[in-house]
Amino acid sequence: MEDLIKGRLGGSDGYNIRCAIDGDKIVGRAGGKVHGKDIELEITERGVQGSVGDDNVMIELAEGELKGNVGGQKLTLRGVDRVTGYLGEPIVGWNIVAQQQGEHLSGQLGSTILGRVFELELGSAPGWVGALVAVVAFYGLEPRASVSA
Repeated sequence: MEDLIKGRLGGSDGYNIRCAIDGDKIVGRAGGKVHGKDIELEITERGVQGSVGDDNVMIELAEGELKGNVGGQKLTLRGVDRVTGYLGEPIVGWNIVAQQQGEHLSGQLGSTILGRVFELELGSAPGWVGALVAVVAFYGLEPRASVSA
């Protein structure tokens, strides 16, 4: 039986996320066949690298935080089971907050009005990996997330 990260980004009007975990690699898809993006991530000794659709993901561990880029947006994540961070720039970005309880992760990207909630089953993955998958899916599927202001 394969280990999976699966769930939903954006509630009933959102997108499904399904990724297989194979060692240090996370491979899957966010969204459907027509409107979806492939996700490929690899956890390295220095951080995480990979892609969402045609955009690169390059994040490094520095001073206890994961910092880098998802496509054209800056990303900072901190924490393991209680994850916080930021995607984008301070004026036009999205706050990230997520909480792991057992194998379940729930969180929010952006504000309660304009943001997106997410719910993921993590399998054996830690909360920060689930939060990263949610952020990468958000970037790949939400046009407003991938456009710099």
